[in-house]
Amino acid sequence: MDKESFNNLSPEGWREALAFAEEKTGRPAHLLEKDVWVVQTMEILFSEPFGGDLALKGGTSLSKAYQVIRRFSEDIDVTYDIRAFAPELVSRSNVDNTGYDPLPPSRSQAQLWSKTVNSRLTAWVQETAAPAINEAMERVGFDVNVEVSEHRLFVTYRPVFEGHSFVKPQVMVDFGARSSGKPSRVCEIVCDAAIGLPELSLPTAHAAVMLPQRTFWEKATAVHVYCLQERVRGERFSRHWCDLAELDQAGYGDQSAQDRMTATAVARHKSLFFRENDRDGNPVNYLDAVTGDLCLVPGGDACAALASDYERMLASGMLLDEGESFEQLLEKCADLEQRTNMLAMKDSYDFSESVKNPYLRKPK
Repeated sequence: MDKESFNNLSPEGWREALAFAEEKTGRPAHLLEKDVWVVQTMEILFSEPFGGDLALKGGTSLSKAYQVIRRFSEDIDVTYDIRAFAPELVSRSNVDNTGYDPLPPSRSQAQLWSKTVNSRLTAWVQETAAPAINEAMERVGFDVNVEVSEHRLFVTYRPVFEGHSFVKPQVMVDFGARSSGKPSRVCEIVCDAAIGLPELSLPTAHAAVMLPQRTFWEKATAVHVYCLQERVRGERFSRHWCDLAELDQAGYGDQSAQDRMTATAVARHKSLFFRENDRDGNPVNYLDAVTGDLCLVPGGDACAALASDYERMLASGMLLDEGESFEQLLEKCADLEQRTNMLAMKDSYDFSESVKNPYLRKPK
């Protein structure tokens, strides 16, 4: 017997079903509702002709595909494989020692790549991705507002539940196209409410998803930069510390620390495309973060700002389990920092032959 489609329910039906799912799962109904829209948007994106060249990454990949974090991840981070998106740029490029990402031969070429990709991506989101989502939503009878701001796409829906002001009734899709999104594997993405509503058919997506080891290093290097800059970078930034702690608890901390190939790929890619300076104006060397000098614990005002951001995230209900204190979270990250650095130095890799990049020094 076919299940009734959740999407065909009236707004009142959505309300009743999600209220029931809240009782069964213990998760706030407004978050279950937003999650439906997140998965619905992913289902559309990865079903389109261009879907095979996309890869899901970030916190949503960890929570929805691998179930390794217990945090509600409300936005969608997607990489469009640069080899498909801008093949003329990569035709004579370098390839890192892992084979994951094509890389420009110099920083000046990296700037050219970024300029080209950003311009093309903005046009693609406006002319291809937004119409695809809008038309697909209309086909299933959803009244949403789809807007574009450069490489970001926003799907705003009419909520049936009032939520916390920290969580907007809007799904943001943040597109990038400067890497391959590898390594990845195809995963099934289901709604959080599905476990409490077995008699209903809810949206489901099948997507290529970046492996947790790369996501670990993407987040760890972002945290490293924050700690060196001691500068607040928007709301919800504390989510990266939460994700690293849970990745570690799931066993990916030590795995990632010993995965020298992926660590180096992330460091090389960020050194070319995401140049940052520390608080004193000195360039951040990403290879330091992956060869024994990773910093995951901020100090001073940066730590206080992070604590405040974490408390707001706790109040919003985004942490699906009972949240630990900020001090406990930092203790976990301090331990992870120490072990990661020890393992990175123990398993140091000889980059001199396999990594030809003048912008990264050799490890000590």
